[in-house]
Amino acid sequence: MDQIFEEFPESKKEKEESIDEEPTASRKSKNPTSLSWGFKTKDVRITKIPNHFQTRKTENILILVAFSIGLGSTWRFPYLCHQNGGGSFLLMYLILLLLLGIPLMYMEMVIGQWLRMDNIRAWKYLVPWLSGVGYSSMLACVLVVLYNSALVSWSLFYLGQSFDYPLPWEHCPLMENLSMVGNACLWSEPHQYFWYRTILRASNQMEEGIKMLVPNVTLCLFATWILLYVSMVTRIKISVLMMIFSILFPNILLLCFFIRTFFLKGVKANLRRLVTTEVSILASLDAWRQAGGHVLYSLGLGMGTIITFSSYQTRGENYIKCASFVAMVNLATSVLSSSVTFLVLGFWATTSGSRCVESSVTSLLNLIANGVLPQAAWPPQDIIHKSPPEYLNWISHLPSSLQNEIAQLTLPCSILVQKEKLMEGPGLAYVAFSQAISLFPGSSFWAIIFFVSLAIMGLCTMLTLLEGIVLPLQKNISTFAKHPKLVPVLVCLGGFLGSLVFSSRPGSYLVFLFDDHLVPMVLVIIVVIQNLSLAWVYGVKRFRAEMFGQLGRLVWSPFTFLWSYVTLPTLLALLTIYFLNLYHSESLYYVSWNNSMGQEVKRPYQKIALGWVTFLSVLALLPIPMYPLQHWWYLEDQNICETLEKPFSSKKTVTVPNRVTQWPVHPMRKLTLRNQEKSKALFQSKGPPEPFLHPQILIKKRDSEEYSSFSFPGTTLSSRGVSMAFTFPETSKHTGLPESASDFYGH
Repeated sequence: MDQIFEEFPESKKEKEESIDEEPTASRKSKNPTSLSWGFKTKDVRITKIPNHFQTRKTENILILVAFSIGLGSTWRFPYLCHQNGGGSFLLMYLILLLLLGIPLMYMEMVIGQWLRMDNIRAWKYLVPWLSGVGYSSMLACVLVVLYNSALVSWSLFYLGQSFDYPLPWEHCPLMENLSMVGNACLWSEPHQYFWYRTILRASNQMEEGIKMLVPNVTLCLFATWILLYVSMVTRIKISVLMMIFSILFPNILLLCFFIRTFFLKGVKANLRRLVTTEVSILASLDAWRQAGGHVLYSLGLGMGTIITFSSYQTRGENYIKCASFVAMVNLATSVLSSSVTFLVLGFWATTSGSRCVESSVTSLLNLIANGVLPQAAWPPQDIIHKSPPEYLNWISHLPSSLQNEIAQLTLPCSILVQKEKLMEGPGLAYVAFSQAISLFPGSSFWAIIFFVSLAIMGLCTMLTLLEGIVLPLQKNISTFAKHPKLVPVLVCLGGFLGSLVFSSRPGSYLVFLFDDHLVPMVLVIIVVIQNLSLAWVYGVKRFRAEMFGQLGRLVWSPFTFLWSYVTLPTLLALLTIYFLNLYHSESLYYVSWNNSMGQEVKRPYQKIALGWVTFLSVLALLPIPMYPLQHWWYLEDQNICETLEKPFSSKKTVTVPNRVTQWPVHPMRKLTLRNQEKSKALFQSKGPPEPFLHPQILIKKRDSEEYSSFSFPGTTLSSRGVSMAFTFPETSKHTGLPESASDFYGH
């Protein structure tokens, strides 16, 4: 048997340059393989970076920042914070952001930088038995994209309405007669009424079913997917300055809203709720559940986008600073948008009820004095001292035409006495921002620029998610690899058809169901499996050794401790709370709109809704158990074939007993011998490289502690134990050289 040896790069610098800078063709021809004490495969070295992803460090960080401060910070965080006591939820979110968000984001960044692969292939190489994690992450992205498209369509609808002056949500809409349904605008806030009755046309409950689609929302939804398709096909290049503008401009607008609303009457008391914690809420498991789910959702953990985008960055980045920067910008935007929301809620609480009656009567008297309204609209003298329902009763006895005029001209507030929680639904941020816009002079201009920026933020978030779906499909499925332009067509068409359910009358309730229960639970399960795979299956010590060998730096030791003993138990606790909340809670409810009362009401979920959550979550997680079954079937079939071919095989086979290692092994790869003449010529010219390892020496040292952390590619599993078999064909057809070091030394 001829001696087998490999060429080694002269230095780590040359090795990194051969990985990062050389073209794919030259790397393949030169075959710059290397023996490292870590994980190394041929596919990692020759991965070709698409042109539209050959971005610099700043651009990739800005992509992750734009993704984190998208709809999660401006839309989702404010209503969750208001729903769970303000300051208490903010404290819980900050704790989980430090314990879960930053460490897990750092983990995904390092994995992407190390393997240089998309999310699907990365987990295939790390833990082959759990290769389905990447596909489950892709399906989780599909669920997020579907209901996020509804949010963007709402922004586009608001944008279309912003060109009217005065803005249509500032007053009650014109009605032919004020029936009980018409009186709903008098009982609620005009901005709130516009949200439920004009935009959503919401039904009274989810159980009414999808009988019809709302035309305006459906049209905006179609426009959303057209914009996404055009952006993906044309591959619009977004410069660094444009990305900075898209990140800073919404925050500047929010800061303007904060300054304007801060000087309103009675708002500061409600703002204190944002910085005040309550022990009773800190003891609520449901609040911790929502805070943990939002950490994963807002940072994109478990969706695969971080791994995919980090795989195209240059080596040597300080990912601790990157992850911390993204998390802190996300937190700052969340707090700013929540502050505006709480100030608006304080303004509503101040101007509702008796104060709204006083301001309405004052405006009514001024309009009568100026001749705008007739004398028949003169109110009773003691109406101010009576209850708000009596004021509404007096309006209801007026002629219909006069009722409309009074509602249009004198009721920019809620007549009924409202509690602190005037609105709890997921549309709270839209309603609060529309109220803040109404306070500015030239409100139409402010509405246009704000909802344009909000729509752009939503589209950027969805584009990031769609790239995490399209790129892995193009690389891992042969049909899509041959026809890459087919993938955006199918994804956008399927996304539009799948998201039509959210443009129905109960569509906003379905958005709440997806956002509060389905997607966070799926993400928690995926991140649990990822954390478990890296920390305990692959091994933290092995991972640190790989990082030192490949990137030239050690993983920060506190993070390895967190991955092993903090993040995993915390995630398991969150998952337990999700299961208990979904299947053993009697108070599981959603917020719906009561048309007759003009108020939000809480309704319990029916069993069919929880059944859909279970079905879709199982469907999204189905690839995870499928791959172990496929791997087991492949190994069983391989063992049978080896047993049948063994008596007739003329190849020389060396079999040595081996111990079971602590991580799964990769499928067996055949080794190739070098051409004998080229081996001798290379040996005479350069001499034997160091260290020189003969296959027999490797086999003998396999049982020693020095090589106990390696699993050879020829390892096979059988009912009798673990054995190692090396088969050596004659020579390679082309150069006779092993394609990579990993083909000989395994992982």
